[in-house]
Amino acid sequence: MIDYNDNFKTINNFDRYFKIYLISLFFLGIYYLHYKHNAGTDSSISEYLINYQGGFVRRGLIGEMLFLYSEFFDLNLRFQIFLFQSIIYSIFLILIFNLFKDFEKNVIILFAIYTPIFLLFPIAELESLGRKESVLYVFFLSLILIKNTKHANLFTFFILPLVCMVYEEVLIFAPFIFAVILIKNKIDNFKSAIKLSLLFLPSIFIILYFMYYPISVENHKIMADSLLTVFGESCYMSCYLVVGNDINDFSSMIGYIWGDHTHIPSILTRYFLIILIGFFPIFLLSYFSVFKENIFFTKIKLTNIFVFLIICYIPIVPLFLLGGDWGRWVSMTITFTTIFYFYLYKNNFIKIDYLSLNQKLNFFKDKKKLVIVLFIIFAFGWNQKSTSVEDVATFPIYRIPYNTAKR
Repeated sequence: MIDYNDNFKTINNFDRYFKIYLISLFFLGIYYLHYKHNAGTDSSISEYLINYQGGFVRRGLIGEMLFLYSEFFDLNLRFQIFLFQSIIYSIFLILIFNLFKDFEKNVIILFAIYTPIFLLFPIAELESLGRKESVLYVFFLSLILIKNTKHANLFTFFILPLVCMVYEEVLIFAPFIFAVILIKNKIDNFKSAIKLSLLFLPSIFIILYFMYYPISVENHKIMADSLLTVFGESCYMSCYLVVGNDINDFSSMIGYIWGDHTHIPSILTRYFLIILIGFFPIFLLSYFSVFKENIFFTKIKLTNIFVFLIICYIPIVPLFLLGGDWGRWVSMTITFTTIFYFYLYKNNFIKIDYLSLNQKLNFFKDKKKLVIVLFIIFAFGWNQKSTSVEDVATFPIYRIPYNTAKR
């Protein structure tokens, strides 16, 4: 049992209220997914229009399955996409609840879970709702829930390549996945760790294939024509963009994103503050957390969780250089971070120095009303937008119910 002092008393009835929060997100998510699925310019639909009718193409696996299924049974493709998105989102919320139930929470943990760049983000910013990163989250949550080590290894070897065929950016978050695999296998030396990394070879080969052999313009047209002929759907936005963005386009992409130097200072300042504030609770916890002695990372002198997280973020940096969906990527990063940290926490793989943490936050001792006000402002008073050029949004706790009632 964890010994909490005055600043970190256990939060009673968390599971009950968290369940209400997730149920609210569920109903809002399903409503807005249905609301969006007939929108002609929604990116979350265009992602699932990508298919293999013109040949093997990145991000096309689910689109091909939905294409064939809808064609065979003569169904509305967009509605089948809506159903798939709803199922994945529902599974994600169920797995999230399973992760966070049945362990003691304190105020800092509460702030970390309710940061608006985590669970609330896709509901507050509908452009991000239903996107393919939900498949990544379901994969990662499923992996950490697998108890049997052999099954976890097989799951990574066979299922991760399929996830790469859905959304190849999953490999950017491979350090988190690899860390979980190392812990589950109780690895205690470099040689065994290197052998275990071979589980990622099929996924790496698939990513390299997509990078070096992107779909041709001619085959992309075949894919687009098939959508138009069979379902009357145009290949737009995400579906249209898969014809490019290969390894030869990196320099032109960087020039496109960073060519206008006038907006760079404001973007960097905005996202520095978003990350500083939004990640602060989980960073605070991780700074005072260390791996236990029997974990592989302590044997290589990498004990502090905060330092470990910073290392895990290194492969993510290129995303921010090559594209503009910074809000989504910040949300993806905090999601993997939060899931990973509380996997460690719940399974007793880390130790937290609550005494030192309490000393840093001694100012808030016996200031319950102030903490409540700060929590409401922090959790429900703001959120980042989906793209880097957009400003920070305010008061999603008001905007979401208001817009829903209005519609």
